Amino acid sequence: MQFTDAVTVAGKPRRTADGYLIAEAKAVRTGIQLYSGDEVGKPDMTVVRVYRPPEEVFADASLQSFTHAPITNDHPKDMVTAENWKDLAIGEVSTAAKKDGEWVHLPLILKDAAAIAAVEAGKRELSAGYLCELDWTSGVTPDGQPFDAQQRNIKINHLALVDRARAGSQARIGDGANWGPAPLSDATPEKEPPMTLKTVTVDGIPVEVTDQGATVIATLQQRLADAAKKASDTEAAHAAAIADLNKQLATKDAEIDDLKGKVLDQAAIDKLVADRANLVTLAGKIAKDVKTDGLTDADIRKAVVIAKLGDAAVKDKPQAYIDARFDILAEEATKTADTDPFRTVVQSGLKTNVGDAQAANDAWASSVNDLNAWRNQKEA
Repeated sequence: MQFTDAVTVAGKPRRTADGYLIAEAKAVRTGIQLYSGDEVGKPDMTVVRVYRPPEEVFADASLQSFTHAPITNDHPKDMVTAENWKDLAIGEVSTAAKKDGEWVHLPLILKDAAAIAAVEAGKRELSAGYLCELDWTSGVTPDGQPFDAQQRNIKINHLALVDRARAGSQARIGDGANWGPAPLSDATPEKEPPMTLKTVTVDGIPVEVTDQGATVIATLQQRLADAAKKASDTEAAHAAAIADLNKQLATKDAEIDDLKGKVLDQAAIDKLVADRANLVTLAGKIAKDVKTDGLTDADIRKAVVIAKLGDAAVKDKPQAYIDARFDILAEEATKTADTDPFRTVVQSGLKTNVGDAQAANDAWASSVNDLNAWRNQKEA
């Protein structure tokens, strides 16, 4: 939540040689502060007692947030940031803030001539604009005062030079309509200009928030968008991975089907065996000492050509050339085998011409008849 505390510039300000104004102030004390319920988001409560414990007010992070915090002339409409500092700042908290009893002691320097003139004319109250978290855990302070909530993580944004702080010279929450709750008193002090609100759409619902709230909401919305995109990208990556796996499976299935188509039936196997036997036999005819065990058909042909023609016949030659040379050698070996007389007799058996045999039989019969006729004449 955003709050302001009002304080009076303490001590006698002094000018530097350059015309700057050096001053001191106290701000952000410990203890109980009173809020109206509407101002702190509790409309059902008339008064809200908020406790600022010393450990929060004097925490290192809180004190360090004062260092070089900008000083503005009245509260700006927006939080002071690096983007608007040059237009809004009239000075700053010059050195480190420190504990001063129940207060935070602030050394200040004002550098703007118009603002310095206003201070010297009587505009000497400061209103601290800061952020903090409200812890809605009720309890009792060490000195016995009950409270409804506690301030946590107090961080200063700026100090505003104002004509009239709502709590006079006492530091308390409630200066600046949009920086904190109004004081609970009979008086109705003059209000400072409200901060500009922005309309932000959240889940289709328009909501009015401060610039800082708009920034926070925009940041959260961007984070949600980034998370949604990351989830979408992850889902797309998973889908792509699944598609790739399905493609790989389809390819494997096609390879399996192709291999199934190449499986040989028994007739094909028998033919391969017969072809192999014929090749081995033919290789033996061409080169009887060639070794064929363990060789492929191509290697057998190569070995036969080498055995007959030498290594030079196959050196740097493609397999088609070697196969052709083998076929020539096989053809020559087959012709030689067909013209070998001994082989012919062995394969076909001894054969006699039928006409020659009949003539021989007739001659034999005639000679036998002549002999018998001669014998018959002698006996007579």
